[in-house]
Amino acid sequence: MSVRAQLTADMKTAMKEKDTQTRDTLRLIMAAIKQVEVDNKVELDDQGITEVLTKQAKQRRESIADYEKAGRADLADVEKADLQVIEKYLPKMMSKEEIHVIASGIIAELDTSNPKVMGQIMGKLMPQVKGKADGRIVNEVVREILQG
Repeated sequence: MSVRAQLTADMKTAMKEKDTQTRDTLRLIMAAIKQVEVDNKVELDDQGITEVLTKQAKQRRESIADYEKAGRADLADVEKADLQVIEKYLPKMMSKEEIHVIASGIIAELDTSNPKVMGQIMGKLMPQVKGKADGRIVNEVVREILQG
C-alpha cells in the first residue's frame, strides 16, 4: 500500500473513531503534500511524500524545543502528539551506533581526523543516511569521532 493510500485510510479510521488528534494531524499532512504538489505541478510518489513527512517532523521537533524553552509545556505537548502521528509514516531512524559505524568508515576512507574536513565527511555521509537519520545527530556523531 502506498504512503498516500495509508494516510487516507488512517484518516478515515480516525474520523470513524472520533480520534481528533490523529485526524487533525493527518489533515495537516495531506494539506502539506497537496501544497507541494500544487507548487511544483507534480504528483508526489512515496519518496516525495516521505520527504514532506520528514520536513513536517523536523518542524515539529523545532517547535517542541522552542515551546519548552519558552516554558509552554501545553503547546509542546500538542506538537509531541503531532510528531508521534507523523513518525508512524516515516522509515525507522538509524541509531547513533549505526551512524557511528558508517561515519567511521568514511573518516577512515578519507584518512583524516582533522575537524577542518568536516564538510567533506558530511558530504559523503549524508547521501548514505538521507531520510534515515536526523542531520543534527549525524553532525554530533561526526564531531564526537573527530574529537577523540
